[in-house]
Amino acid sequence: MVKSMTGFGRAELQDGDKKITVEMKSVNHRYLDFNIKMPKKFSFFEAAIRTVLKDYMQRGKVDVFITYEDFTQSRVLLKYNEDLARQYMGFFGQIADSFGLENDVSVMKLARCPEVFTMEEQPVDEEELWLSLEKVLREAGEKFAESRDREGGSLKNDLTEKLDLLAADVDKIVERSPQILEEYKERLKQKTKELLDDAQIEESRIASEVILFADKICTDEETVRLKSHIGTMRQALEEGGGVGRKLDFIAQEMNREANTILSKANDLATSEIAIELKTEIEKIREQIQNIE
Repeated sequence: MVKSMTGFGRAELQDGDKKITVEMKSVNHRYLDFNIKMPKKFSFFEAAIRTVLKDYMQRGKVDVFITYEDFTQSRVLLKYNEDLARQYMGFFGQIADSFGLENDVSVMKLARCPEVFTMEEQPVDEEELWLSLEKVLREAGEKFAESRDREGGSLKNDLTEKLDLLAADVDKIVERSPQILEEYKERLKQKTKELLDDAQIEESRIASEVILFADKICTDEETVRLKSHIGTMRQALEEGGGVGRKLDFIAQEMNREANTILSKANDLATSEIAIELKTEIEKIREQIQNIE
């Protein structure tokens, strides 16, 4: 299946005391580029997160947002540093003795001294936390992949229609070729008659000139290659997968053939068709930039 490089996925897990949310969105990019924003406590999992995400995408600039909410206070512990408090009281006593002051330190004043009381977050079970995070990552990844598949289907249909138009234009050029030669032959006869004042013209001479002209404007090789490229692109679209780079290369080859046809064109109708070819190929290339 053809996949678009733009997509969106979101998943959420809440198990009573915690909530994990994962959102991901992507735009076109030549390679796979992650931009992950997450809480500090998840930094340890970054390599594993990237490994999981690669199961759902091959190319694109992907922004990933991970949020974590803890609804319980059980993991926060208040700690009292008695040794430090004793040192504070010792120094307060020294100050009072040295300056003849009253030692009026109360419990509340002592409690306000730095580091006497501290809030410490208890460590979490990393394995349990990773299992929860991985579950949300994969759910968001699946939704993300589904959105890319849906848009990829639309891109495939659009490209197939454009390839049909392209094939029709190539057929027009093939059909026009014999007519160009015949018209050139008639013009050549008429011009020669005028120059020679209606004298008898050798058909062999006319035929030789027509053959030279035909060789000069011949686009058989280009049209054959174009048809082959169209067929190859159709096949790649049917096979699906990460075909974006392959399709882009084929489109470049198509454009090269169209340029050659246009340069050889010695006929207004053929030139117009060749310009239509280039226009359609450019539209195809623009769409291919959206394919993974």
